[in-house]
Amino acid sequence: YYQLPEVKKTDSLMLSITDASGRVVRTLSSRRDTSFHRWDGGPPPEPKLPAAKGLNRFVWDLRHATMAGVPGVYIEASYRGHKVSPGTYTLSLTLGDRVVKTVAEVRAAPVYTTDAATYADYDRFMSRAEGETTRMHEMVNELFDAKEQLSAILATLPNESRFTDVRKDGAALLEKLTTWDSAMVSRKSKAYDDVENFAQKFTANWLFMINATESELPRVNQPSRDRLSELEPEWAALRARGDAMLNDDIQALNRRLFDLGVGAIKAKKPVVPGKIG
Repeated sequence: YYQLPEVKKTDSLMLSITDASGRVVRTLSSRRDTSFHRWDGGPPPEPKLPAAKGLNRFVWDLRHATMAGVPGVYIEASYRGHKVSPGTYTLSLTLGDRVVKTVAEVRAAPVYTTDAATYADYDRFMSRAEGETTRMHEMVNELFDAKEQLSAILATLPNESRFTDVRKDGAALLEKLTTWDSAMVSRKSKAYDDVENFAQKFTANWLFMINATESELPRVNQPSRDRLSELEPEWAALRARGDAMLNDDIQALNRRLFDLGVGAIKAKKPVVPGKIG
């Protein structure tokens, strides 16, 4: 519960939840993400903080942040973050330059025999896997956007001999982007029966591992560890290919397009290669 003055339409109310180590567990806002839209088989929107004048109430579901999705891609899975472990959490509410804080305690269910080390192991596993899901889908979205831009550029290149080589190399890169995208996600699935009709791709398998690991009894079983050890090398190889296209192939083609006086592929954000986790 929190009491608010009149909130201007230009202002945003922010709630940040951090654990005892200072790690941010969840960040929520009173402003709706206008770039988000629903689609079947995608993640739900993040909850919106009420920001009416007077007394407000918001219920935190005790979960970590929702994982990112790929617009239009149907995956029969849950994108919800896992529930937090028992411990103390700081809730910081920010409006303009004013910040108020309070501390809450999440207590262990007394019927569970889970000890602190098992809770911590479960949280590490789930946080790592969920974070990678978001990184995967962000890379898919980034490269798909680049693919769409490249396709449009190639379609508008003048039919002149000086563009022959760049058109050929652009077509080769377009094929690489398409092949990588089809390894990461299935864009044919549109409804629940489709997951039986079309092969599900890498991120669907990764999400299934996460969903199979999540439990009301928070512990990581050996089959989940085994599955992660199978999927991690596959993701490392796919990520290396994605990094190479974003940071090498696209940049090299852009320089050639600029030299020819043609607009280039615009990256939404810089991509920094890094290790898993």
